[in-house]
Amino acid sequence: MVGVKPTDLAPTAAVKFFGAGTAACVADLITFPLDTAKVRLQIQGEHKSSDGKKVVRYRGVFGTINTMVKTEGPRSLYNGLVAGLQRQMSFASVRIGLYDSMKQFYTRGTDNGGIGSRLMAGCTTGAMAVAFAQPTDVVKVRFQAQVRGGEAETVKRYNGTMDAYRTIARTEGLRGLWKGCGPNITRNAIVNCSELVTYDIIKELILKYNIMSDNLPCHFTAAFNAGFITTIVASPVDVVKTRFMNSTAGQYSSAINCAITMMRNEGPKAFYKGFIPSFLRLGSWNIVMFVTYEQIKRHVMRAQQSWDSPL
Repeated sequence: MVGVKPTDLAPTAAVKFFGAGTAACVADLITFPLDTAKVRLQIQGEHKSSDGKKVVRYRGVFGTINTMVKTEGPRSLYNGLVAGLQRQMSFASVRIGLYDSMKQFYTRGTDNGGIGSRLMAGCTTGAMAVAFAQPTDVVKVRFQAQVRGGEAETVKRYNGTMDAYRTIARTEGLRGLWKGCGPNITRNAIVNCSELVTYDIIKELILKYNIMSDNLPCHFTAAFNAGFITTIVASPVDVVKTRFMNSTAGQYSSAINCAITMMRNEGPKAFYKGFIPSFLRLGSWNIVMFVTYEQIKRHVMRAQQSWDSPL
């Protein structure tokens, strides 16, 4: 990322890799209930009641959270948290931590490049991250979608995170753990490009025109705008990804079939289901993650600098 002061050591790839995974876990711990609410709203409308009517259980992000707490207890908001943290440590470390290195690869060693090289770097690290972390994403979504308690109670799928990995591999094959990999690669290419490139460019412009210094308000502003733009661009493919990954065997023949079925049964508005929680989650997640990430990088490198030059 841009904006390293001359007096600071530039963070190494290892520091960025570690910092991105740690910062993403912190962001997930804070924003996970919003992510769970988003998943519940995205899958709403898939199933119908016995009289053929669509089941509307959740209304709005805070209504969804309130309903879940009342019917399933507060712990339901953190269903899939273990898999979520596993996902971030493997996923964010690659897609965010290696972004600068990949950007330098495409720009042949320079820190700043054109929009094309940044987009290529975002697509590459996003695809690489999915290859590593897809099983954790599948398990996370399955847990978040699992309803317990009330009239809409579903059969409990898994007894724990490790049991979920084993059960999916046994009943659906190894391909089941990579279910939705195609739409997830598409989604994360879009998310990574929107999120990282937008953050990178906005931060660079803020520093270039001396609107702010390289501090928390600057990171907050860039992260907030990155979250908003990313939500607008990525919501349709995110909804399809969530529906397809949570689907039972044979429900959809492919991610494209899932999208067509959604359009036919629910109309185009279905692709923006859960938009508000998506924005609340992505916006707050980006703010927490990028601010934490910048601070981790800066403090780790300053600590290393003081160790190397104690006097």
